[in-house]
Formats: sequence, structure tokens, C-alpha cells
Amino acid sequence: MTEVSSFAIRKTFLLPLGVLLVETLFLLLLCIVQGETRGKIVILTLMLLPVTFLFVESFFRRVEVGTTAIRVRKLFRSCSLDFSEIVDMDTVLVRKRAFLTLSSEDHFIILSNAYADFPQMLQLLMERVGTDAVTETTREMAKAPPVKTSDIVSCWLAVALVSMILYIQFAGPF
Repeated sequence: MTEVSSFAIRKTFLLPLGVLLVETLFLLLLCIVQGETRGKIVILTLMLLPVTFLFVESFFRRVEVGTTAIRVRKLFRSCSLDFSEIVDMDTVLVRKRAFLTLSSEDHFIILSNAYADFPQMLQLLMERVGTDAVTETTREMAKAPPVKTSDIVSCWLAVALVSMILYIQFAGPF
């Protein structure tokens, strides 16, 4: 029996993003029912499209680390690499965002620290990938993987802003 560890995007990000999606959809429907201007409805629709796409894409994204391969499942697509094919495991840090690249001769996979249990996933990958393929930068980063929370804070701020707009839409201007 093969052991597979599965990692998903953090629920602490999906929750506010889902709330934002529902609020924006509700605001759009409310504007349509109240007969608001087309410009307002178009702007809300344009806001709703990327929020919906980001939520659905993030909700379905999974990384499965098996004993012999890694598989990344995304909405309507997936890719995988055998650990024996991986020739380079490197890391790029941009502020608190970490990007982990697993490369073979023909393919590559890029993972970020947006996944829940990213430190555990990183350690598991380092164990499964040959030690020659893991760069020193990755080994250093694995000692203290960065935790990015600004995306979560930004999402909750957007939820608060849309909540305020909903309140004004129901109650009228101050």
C-alpha cells in the first residue's frame, strides 16, 4: 500500500475568500433587484469574476506527495513528477512568500507556501527527493519556512469593505 500525504490551500485563506464571494454575489443581486445603474452592475460583475475564479481554483487545488511521485491537482488539470526524475529542488523567497520549484529534464512544478502544513510538505519533499537535487537555499529555508498572512488580512479587509457597502445599500447613506 502506498502512503500519500495530501495538502490543500489553507482554510484560513479560503474562508474569507468564500465570504467575500458570497457577499459580492449578494450585493450584485441586490443591485439588480433595486434597479441600480448598469455601470454599478458591470463593475460588480467584473469584481465577481476574478474572486469566483480564485476561490474555485484555490478550493480544488491539491498536492499529493506519494512514496514515488508528487501530483498537483488543479481545476480541470493535473501534473505529476516521479521523484527519481527530479534534478533540482530550489526555492525563491519574495518577502514572506516562498516558491518551491521541483524540476526534471522536461517538466517542473512550482508550489507556494499558500498550502496548509507547508513546512511538513517541504520536509516530506526533501526526504523523497534525492539530496543532490535539493539546493542549499531550500535547506536554509526549510529550517524556518516563512508564513504569509498578508493575503488573509487583505481578504478580511475586502470582506469588511463589502459588508460596509452592503449596509449602506440596505440602510441608505449615512
